[in-house]
Amino acid sequence: MIWGLLLALLAGSLVSLQNIFNNRVNVHVGNQATTALVLGLGFAASFTLGLVFEGTSLFHLEHMKLWYCFSGLIGVGVVTCMVQGIQRLGPTFAVSISMSAQLGLALLFDSMGWLGLEKVDFTLKQLIGVLVIVGGIIVFKAGSLDRAKGKRSQPNTMKA
Repeated sequence: MIWGLLLALLAGSLVSLQNIFNNRVNVHVGNQATTALVLGLGFAASFTLGLVFEGTSLFHLEHMKLWYCFSGLIGVGVVTCMVQGIQRLGPTFAVSISMSAQLGLALLFDSMGWLGLEKVDFTLKQLIGVLVIVGGIIVFKAGSLDRAKGKRSQPNTMKA
């Protein structure tokens, strides 16, 4: 379980770091070029590592449902939406909302047993946990809005 926790923490850290890098690339080359560059480099790295560590078994896909192969298309939406979200909301707020959506959908998919997941009983504690996280994001954003209003309402004390 410790390894799972450490790997999940590392994954979250890498996703946040990737989102910031993607946003910086987007400033220079635009949204679609960013998506192509990010996913293209990801493909090249994954393909190379797959060949090194898995060899030809990388190509043994006979027991997989065909539509699972299209998950990479979801990555296009992920990169595009996160880059645009970060541009419009800032990294912390955009990633917080993204994580809340991930958690909410994961809870839904687990509870319903969709996409071949083992069905997990839905509990009130799980719902409260998601709502607490969403509430924390609202408090976080409300605090930043209060600070922004305070900065704008302060009179200019500089003398000419």
